[in-house]
Amino acid sequence: MKYIEKVILHNFKRFNDLELLLNKSLNILIGANEAGKSSILTAINLVLSGSRSQFEAIGAERLIRAEAVSAFLASKKNYNDLPIMFIELWFNEQNNFQLNGKNNCKSQEHDGLRLECSPDQSLGEEIKEILKSDDPIFPFDYYTVKFTTFQGDGYSGYKKFLRHIVIDTAQIGSDYAVRDYVNSMYDAHIVGTEYNKHQYEYRKSKQTFRQTALASLNQRLPSYAFSIKSDTKTNLRTDLTLLEDDIPVDNRGKGRQCFVKTDFALSRTKNNNKLDVVLLEEPENHLSHINMSRLIGKIRASDDQQLIIATHSNLIASRLDLRNAILLHTSGVKAMTLANLSSDTAKFFLKAPDHGILDFALSQKVILVEGDAEYILMDRLFKQVTDNKPHDVGVYIMAVDGLTFKRYLDIAKILGGKVAVLRDNDMDHQVNCVDRYADYVGSNINVFADPDNDRHTFEICIYQDNKELCEKKFAAGRRTLTTQDYMLKNKTEAALALLEADEELTCPDYVVRAVKWITA
Repeated sequence: MKYIEKVILHNFKRFNDLELLLNKSLNILIGANEAGKSSILTAINLVLSGSRSQFEAIGAERLIRAEAVSAFLASKKNYNDLPIMFIELWFNEQNNFQLNGKNNCKSQEHDGLRLECSPDQSLGEEIKEILKSDDPIFPFDYYTVKFTTFQGDGYSGYKKFLRHIVIDTAQIGSDYAVRDYVNSMYDAHIVGTEYNKHQYEYRKSKQTFRQTALASLNQRLPSYAFSIKSDTKTNLRTDLTLLEDDIPVDNRGKGRQCFVKTDFALSRTKNNNKLDVVLLEEPENHLSHINMSRLIGKIRASDDQQLIIATHSNLIASRLDLRNAILLHTSGVKAMTLANLSSDTAKFFLKAPDHGILDFALSQKVILVEGDAEYILMDRLFKQVTDNKPHDVGVYIMAVDGLTFKRYLDIAKILGGKVAVLRDNDMDHQVNCVDRYADYVGSNINVFADPDNDRHTFEICIYQDNKELCEKKFAAGRRTLTTQDYMLKNKTEAALALLEADEELTCPDYVVRAVKWITA
């Protein structure tokens, strides 16, 4: 099995320096918008494609890190200080002498490929003259791109060291995307000289059509004749399409196209000819929940090729095992993984109901609460303490079952995000709120609960701190129940009623402490 062990980026898009270790089978890139997920897929595709035209279609100006350009223009603008951009793909052992060598940033002997974008040395004097001007713009036009193996030899797209494909669901439906996908899959499955044979037979069939079907028409024309185009713009590759049940894939709906394209890319042919690397850009787009679950099953079953998936989907990240996740934050360029997550916790999220696990993992500050009532009122209580809404100061509020707090804290211990747990003491503060979390509490994790065992739930605390308001608010609906018992038996309804109250609520002390701690 051929796969990518490591990706190294330097001055590429938003990344100054990034070294990304990959699993041999499944890798899930997760992060907010602009975190760099798509950039990593683009980098891998550019190197494996070996295509100068693909690189130029994007342009050096959009690929070289903007901060590196700005820093150079703010410096003395010496020619030797011009930034270079490179991408390296480090492979597992390929048994191919053409790939092995020390032509990499670490000067280590390994198998791999390198793309470098740097000033064209043959135009050095022209570049120096530009840099001498009073207000030069950055000389992107004088940069060139080189594709080399780690041995040092150049290569192009005609040499496929790893067979790969990119499936970008944002491009689903465009004619170019369909044609590019079909041709990539065709290249992956043809064997030997099949393409030459197919192209010859295709041209021959066009010639036959001209000589037969068009013959009678052309005989009636004095000086002209109809024919069939046979140039590079109308050849086998331009006319080739993919059928599913005799229907062209581009005639399918967008959701079905997403599913079919991914399914076909993961499928094994009769001669066992498979793609080595599949790059999936947000496969959840256009898919219903049922088809998403089916697609996840297909991905799980694919264990003999490398998949690199960029996603915003909680379902994909959790159902495909969080230990395969690679987290990218917009606030930094270092990637983090959950590879060391315990198997029990990983299995829990494989089976747990759909949840906001990605929001939790990607947030720097989180308050976990254990019930609907706490969640409903938390925004209001938070604002009373801080004069801000939680999201305005980067705090994410999340409601989870109290029995699963530790599962989320297992993730927090690895990622280092700040997490405050708000929970009931359940009549034993020491056991339930102190001893139970002794292995978790630290600089980034803290647990808050009322220390009075008589105030054992959130509703009791709210009632006792707001008796006058609660008695007034729930007098009509409680009938034979006390106000406190009514609130305990109707937690959600009581919380919604208090949320809409004009009077200010008194916030329980442990909630105040939690809010102040998370915002400190």
